[in-house]
Formats: sequence, structure tokens, C-alpha cells
Amino acid sequence: MGSLGLNLTGDSVETQYCFPHQKGSCPRSQTLILIKAAMYMFMAFTILMTVFGNLLVIISISHFRQLHSPTNLIILSLAFIDWFLGTFIMPYSMIRSVENCWYFGETFCKIHSSIDIMMSIASLLHLGLISVDRYLAICKPLQYRTSVTMHKVAALIGITWMFSFAFGFGVILSKVNLVGVEELFINSCTGTCILFFNKEGGMMAAFVGFFIPGSVMIALYMKIFYVAKVQAIKIKCSLAITTAQCDKKCTSEHRERKAAKTLAIVLGAFLLCWFPFVMVLIIDPFFDFSTPAVVYDALVWLGYFNSTCNPLIYGFFYPWFQRVFKIIISGKVFQNGSSLLNIYSENY
Repeated sequence: MGSLGLNLTGDSVETQYCFPHQKGSCPRSQTLILIKAAMYMFMAFTILMTVFGNLLVIISISHFRQLHSPTNLIILSLAFIDWFLGTFIMPYSMIRSVENCWYFGETFCKIHSSIDIMMSIASLLHLGLISVDRYLAICKPLQYRTSVTMHKVAALIGITWMFSFAFGFGVILSKVNLVGVEELFINSCTGTCILFFNKEGGMMAAFVGFFIPGSVMIALYMKIFYVAKVQAIKIKCSLAITTAQCDKKCTSEHRERKAAKTLAIVLGAFLLCWFPFVMVLIIDPFFDFSTPAVVYDALVWLGYFNSTCNPLIYGFFYPWFQRVFKIIISGKVFQNGSSLLNIYSENY
């Protein structure tokens, strides 16, 4: 390509550096400018979808009182995680991925990496709370109605956020992930911001932070769907109660099962989106961190894409979300008393 005189970066065919006047600077990406533009457009679109999709979930659950439930409180917090990721983390990752440069300094690199880890752990823990919530709602309905309250769920969410913060910043600031690979980190060029994990740290993070809780949650959902199937077969309305009471009871149980199915899909999407990156996290240290940067970045963005998917899943499987979307778009959300509107359709 160089012999043909193609302008790869828009500046020069010669190697361009992140910090041209600084010794030991990382080289900038030499990708064709059209490809860079396409990457920026795709990533910017993903970021906008993530931000506005999750903002819609946040507004919906916060505004409409009928949606104020323990389950939706967890979904609200999860949506805030995804919104925060799209607003404050993904834009900087976009520039790093396209330009192959980190322009924002070493301190912000540590903050960025810490929050990145924090949000991933927080997402998984929220999905764990959701799976336990659905397990109690389906398998132990009487206990669920008496023991699961908004205040208790809010307290658990607060603990989850604090633990995730301590874990994310603790790993980066303590540099426990760099034990044994300090030389590799020190010798890296100026203008890079890559999250390294040594062999032990990568395996521990993968199993403790992904495989073990993921397996527990999958087991819980298998139990949930088994119990839900048995309940569906045994549901028969007693002649001693009125038809209206029967309809209300059956509708409530159907709603609980449908919520469990939708949230199981949310869990599955999370595991599928992050599984490839977690596997690289385990394998890469054993091959001297030889994974190409473009592959590493692609897997990171696949994980980020999970935050884009969640509102789409809600929109596809939750009729109330579709209805709320129409109310917000039409502007009815600004009318007096809109928070008291009946969100659930008759056939939900």
C-alpha cells in the first residue's frame, strides 16, 4: 500500500504516533480513513442506542407508579448501569478502538478501567438479584409477597453497588492483576490503556465473577421453569371463588412466568455477549498476551453491545414497555396524572 502512495490516515503514509513529540509513543491506527469513519458511525450509533434505550427504561419505571415493584426496581438499577456505561465509558473506548490511542492520561485510564470492571460486576450481580427475585416469586409465592419489599430490594441494590465499586477500583488501584506481568505493563508504549490480567487473576476473575454465578443463575432459572410448568398444568380455579378472582389470580401468575422468561433471556444475552471476552481473559496470559488488539477490542464491544440489547429485549417481550414507549413519544407523559395511567393491557 505504501508503494502506491495511498493516504491511510489522512495525514501521511509514514507511521503516525499518538504523541508525535513524545519518545516511546504508541503508533496510531493506519486504517483507511473511510473504514475509520464507518467504525465511528457504527460505534456512535451503538452508543446512542444504548443511552436513549436505557434512558427510556429509566423514565418508564421511575415515572409510572404501576411499574414500582421490587423486580422493576432491580431492572431500573440495571438500566442505569447500562446508561452510565453508554454515556461515560463507551465514548472513550470508541476513540481508543478506532485510533489505537489513549489521549486521556494515565489517571483517567485507571478510572476508566475501574469503572468498566465495576459495571460488569454490577450487571452480573443485578442479574443474580433478578434470578433470586424470580425464583421466590415463582417457587415460593407466599414467602415472596411477605418478605420481598421495596426497602429490602433497595438495600440489596445499594450493597451490590458498593461491592462492585470496591471490587473494580480495588483491582486496579492495588495492581493485583499485574503481579508477575509488571514488566510488560511498564514497557508498554505511551498512549495505551489496556487492562492486563495475570494468569491467576484472569482465571479467578473469570470463574468467581462469571462462570460460578452464571452457573448458579442458570440452575435457578431451570428450577423456575420446571416449577412454572408444573403450576401451569395444575392451575384450576376452585369453584369456591368467583370468576373475577380466578381471572385476577391466573393473570398474576401468568405475568410472573412471563417476566421470568423475559429476564432469563436478558441473562442469556449477558452470558453470550461476555463469554468470548472472558475466554480471552483466561487464555491470553498463557500465550504472552498475543491476542491482536483488533480482536480484543471487538470482544470488548461485543460485551458493551449487551447494554444495547437489554432495552430491545424489554421492548420485544414486555407489552407494558411498548405501551409506555408510545405514551412517552406522544407526549402524554407530560400530562397531569400520567404517572397513574394503567400500563398493563388486558391480555398481558
